[in-house]
Amino acid sequence: MTKNQIYSINGPVVTVKNAVDFQMLEMVFVGNDKLLGEVISISKDKTTIQVYEQTTGLMPGEPVFPTGEAISVILGPGLLTNIFDGIERPLREIAKNEGIYIPTGSDVEPLDKNRDWEVVLTVKKDDHIKFGEIYATIQETAMIEHRLLVPKGFDGRVIEVKKNGTYKLDDVIVKTEDTHGNIHELNLFQKWPIKTPRPVSKRLAISKPLISGQRIIDTLFPIAKGGTAAVPGGFGTGKTMMQHQFAKWCDADIIVYVGCGERGNEMTQVLEEFSDLIDPRTNKPLLERTVLIANTSNMPVAAREASIYTGVAIAEYYRDMGYHVAVMADSTSRWAEALREISGRLEEMPAEEGFPAYLPSRISQFYERAGYMETLNKKEGSVSIIGAVSPQGADFSEPVTQNTKRFVRSFWALDKQLAYARHYAAINWNTSYSEYVNDLTKWYDQNVGPAFLVHRKEIMALLAEENKLLEIVKLIGADVLPDDQKLIIEIGKVIRYGYLQQNAFHKEDTYVPLEKQDRMMEVIIYLYKKAKDFVDEGKSLNLLVETSIFDDVIKMKYDVPNNELKLFDQYFKTIDKIIKRIK
Repeated sequence: MTKNQIYSINGPVVTVKNAVDFQMLEMVFVGNDKLLGEVISISKDKTTIQVYEQTTGLMPGEPVFPTGEAISVILGPGLLTNIFDGIERPLREIAKNEGIYIPTGSDVEPLDKNRDWEVVLTVKKDDHIKFGEIYATIQETAMIEHRLLVPKGFDGRVIEVKKNGTYKLDDVIVKTEDTHGNIHELNLFQKWPIKTPRPVSKRLAISKPLISGQRIIDTLFPIAKGGTAAVPGGFGTGKTMMQHQFAKWCDADIIVYVGCGERGNEMTQVLEEFSDLIDPRTNKPLLERTVLIANTSNMPVAAREASIYTGVAIAEYYRDMGYHVAVMADSTSRWAEALREISGRLEEMPAEEGFPAYLPSRISQFYERAGYMETLNKKEGSVSIIGAVSPQGADFSEPVTQNTKRFVRSFWALDKQLAYARHYAAINWNTSYSEYVNDLTKWYDQNVGPAFLVHRKEIMALLAEENKLLEIVKLIGADVLPDDQKLIIEIGKVIRYGYLQQNAFHKEDTYVPLEKQDRMMEVIIYLYKKAKDFVDEGKSLNLLVETSIFDDVIKMKYDVPNNELKLFDQYFKTIDKIIKRIK
């Protein structure tokens, strides 16, 4: 008779009576089909396990097998270009071998152990190597060099090194001897527990922006490399499409996209689009620097929690090689709903809206794994996290949005009305914010010019003033406003349509370099100041509006190519010429 047997089953929650073999957060195999599970509660007479697979058909009395390990990911070459589920099972391989539905207990290896890799050793005999150092390199894709890192627990002298050549994942390429005379073998992969952050040498100050080419983000609400951002928005406001655009154009080296509890058709679209997208920096498939984790809404609810941690563990691994990694989590609300369901089945005391009391700490633990770091091998790398939030009914006062707001420093609030008016990105400039501007001031001054943040400040002030005036217009109409206030509304329109609204399908507008963003702001502010002088002299604003100069400035985003910024000089001359003519 097996010692550890299932006593009760409640959805993904399984209990074992009188077990003494298990540790907290230990990975276990549940039932005859060996479903993957994790120990989440231990008491004197009962051990509770959450199962990351469908428990349909599982019966009391079936055995539970301890492993002595935490839930871990396999880290090595082959992660890039791959598509995994929430517990790192390769979906393409499963589809090829077992069909379109994932069978319970499927134990397909995450990485292809039969594939040959061209390995270049970077250590030699008698070198001393320790945890986190690089011992070999592999050209994983045409763009990314995979640097093999010494796993945890290895610290010793190299006693044997294989020659450069072709090896499989399991092949031993380095042997070391520790101070006790024990021999350790290094191959091409390692394991890492997903809920344990990888250690670093030190956390560095955040000082460089993660440039996306999206004007409203780069200018008004920037995110730094190693920073965190939340993208809350109701249904249809463009959260997923915004993350696609960000993933395609941001200057991160590697993208980890986690589809957590999203609709199956939406994830299919993501997978197909990422497979077809061409990386604008290299003209090679974007998938060559992307890891996709697909955990759809019809997959086991408990695996949603694992998918978030799987994604960030993979991101930290590439960070430790010295890369800048951007994690797209879509959406953390589905993850929070999974926590709520598991909590309910455990009969825990619910907090606000039924979410568990530990929701804030789980959200903070996730976002805290972002940062700009000096790695153990003295390289610099970063993990930036952009988490989508899907509040029900676009209600930003609900617990997931509010708690996320506490732990992120960029907040890009998507607006339903903007989205329905086809204004993309549909970020509401009145309710969004970024706390990174001061951290990035020095970088902007050195790399774009000191005028950039001055222009930003003026644009923000005009938008705030326009917002106040639009409230008045709703009550009494625009006709009663004096010309100087009508001018602010007119310039606000130029900023909104000519600067903040961006066309992802236009080759000059889908990505805009910072230099062009700066020149565009300069033209808009120049137009405002010249028009204000014109109005202050007692001239009618209508004379200026009838010249169509405001419409011409709106169109400059299309009319000036990204590599011909000298054409902006013509706008200053045109503004001067028009004002001189109508005076």
